[in-house]
Amino acid sequence: MIKELTILPGKDKNANRENFDQITIQAGETISIVGPTGSGKTAFITDIELLAQGDTATKRRILINGKIPREEVRYDPAQKPIAMITQNTKCFADLSVEDFLSVHARARKIRSKKIINDTIELANKFTGEKIKPHYKVTVLSGGQTRSLLIADALLIGAAPIILLDEIENAGIFKQEVIEIIQNTSKIIIFVTHDPVIALLTKKRLIMGTGAVKKILCQNESETGAAQNLLELDRKMGVIRENLRAGFEITNELLNVSFA
Repeated sequence: MIKELTILPGKDKNANRENFDQITIQAGETISIVGPTGSGKTAFITDIELLAQGDTATKRRILINGKIPREEVRYDPAQKPIAMITQNTKCFADLSVEDFLSVHARARKIRSKKIINDTIELANKFTGEKIKPHYKVTVLSGGQTRSLLIADALLIGAAPIILLDEIENAGIFKQEVIEIIQNTSKIIIFVTHDPVIALLTKKRLIMGTGAVKKILCQNESETGAAQNLLELDRKMGVIRENLRAGFEITNELLNVSFA
């Protein structure tokens, strides 16, 4: 069982040591990584995904439950406790959604067929383009693919650490993703430019020149701001889905409240 993940400092792009002793993330905690393009956000989560031991460009080291992870945990995909999903993650297997999930379930020694349906049902909470079991995974849209892989990581992969790299640009319902995963005991790390995601996480790391520059904790005023932004974001989502469906945008639709 993974109780905590620890990141030990590395070096920035100018070879200066990062100005923190360690960052420890507890099971059940959600954090976001923010900063301008090129600030080192993706490199940070890549170090985590690789369980780096000073062998990447940043020289960071990653500990699991305060210890150096075993070699087989680092290099055996079946034992790695981390799922990383990015905008560019694709499925290349020419299988149906049902068969794709079944292969993963068998690899995880899960015999129940119910988990396949549960995974598709969960994925469909994240995307407006409903996924059917017979769809080929290679023809899914970007939003459908990311939604399916997030649901797969949560239910079949049961990964205790999930890394999500700019999922807000992948055409998924990010509010639903956040609400569901914040009720799990997993460590969830978002790389994001989205203020809604950043303000809804309990902690955020500010990146610059390849290093962690600041660590901020969510406060009361930010929680209120997040709720206001969430209201606007939901309205945008409704308008977007109605536009996609070919409906006209009415005053009633613009004035809908989600309170």
